[in-house]
Amino acid sequence: MQTAKQAAQQLLNQLPNQVTWDEIMYEFYVKESIEQGLADIKAQRYISHEQLKAELLNDAN
Repeated sequence: MQTAKQAAQQLLNQLPNQVTWDEIMYEFYVKESIEQGLADIKAQRYISHEQLKAELLNDAN
């Protein structure tokens, strides 16, 4: 398993040389968001689409 520093270096190496700070920060944000989502799935911290839809419809009434 990679350390956070190794993952950051790998991501930076994949970006073009003319990248902006905003683009770098966006890429880090997306990577972290995906990793957090995968961790949530692994820990079963999620609800199904059907459950969410039912909750939203109940809140709307």
